[in-house]
Amino acid sequence: QVQLVESGGGLVQPGGSLRLSCAAPRSITSRYSIGWYRQAPGKQREFIARITTGDSTSYADSVKGRFTISRDNDKNTVYLQMNSLKPEDTAVYYCNYVLGSWGQGTQVTVSS
Repeated sequence: QVQLVESGGGLVQPGGSLRLSCAAPRSITSRYSIGWYRQAPGKQREFIARITTGDSTSYADSVKGRFTISRDNDKNTVYLQMNSLKPEDTAVYYCNYVLGSWGQGTQVTVSS
């Protein structure tokens, strides 16, 4: 199992933006879809966005139109651009693929 590494979280005001990064080897992204997930305090981990090997994307309804998943193969990185952030977006954000183990995630806090 390969553990992907998330980064880029932080504290942002409502309405602000953040870009999360997921270090994902090409050996993984060329064969598997990569997903972003989040877990808020006291809640179950939930799906946020996915990018397939063919660059098709899908999103949870709660983030559709605000978040964008993309990747840079040269940098072996999958991104999650988050715009128009809301307090309810506060959570630990994770990236993973079907055979991966969960990493430590990156904390996103949306608060004034």
